[in-house]
Amino acid sequence: MTTNRRFADFYEGALPFQMDRIPEGGMCLSVFLVLWNGDRRNVLVGKVNPEYDWVDIGALSKERAKKASDRWMLPSSHLLLYESARDAAERVLKEQLSLEWSSLRSVEPSVFSEAYGTPTHWDTEFVFRGELPSLPSNRAWNELEFVDVSRLPDSQFARNHQDILAELSIR
Repeated sequence: MTTNRRFADFYEGALPFQMDRIPEGGMCLSVFLVLWNGDRRNVLVGKVNPEYDWVDIGALSKERAKKASDRWMLPSSHLLLYESARDAAERVLKEQLSLEWSSLRSVEPSVFSEAYGTPTHWDTEFVFRGELPSLPSNRAWNELEFVDVSRLPDSQFARNHQDILAELSIR
């Protein structure tokens, strides 16, 4: 049987129904932590400290960190090469929040995928939800707090992180 579909199977020498390069608009694999304390609408979000090394802990350039510093963002990062989604979530928890995996309660993983723009960019998002008993602190953030995200306008979010919350039906 012949197909005109292109499967997300990337490698050199791919067959006609596979691909030998990433999509023209690029592709990102990202992990997000959606953490709450009690009410699930009160989600942990922060305003980044642009002087911190966000390139290393969140794949966020100095310019993008500065641009995002006055808006709320979820703890998040792109995955490292060959890193599993769970390992990336543990890394974000440790590097961005100074916490260990054992500090979370009721961890619930979800995966979302979206394609947008011209040329088309493809995002695959690994989202780990869980309950956090207390507010963490880390120098990577100028502000870090539990916020009722259902009340925030879209303009208060950095990097379209409100889309992640919408996928979870929190916004």
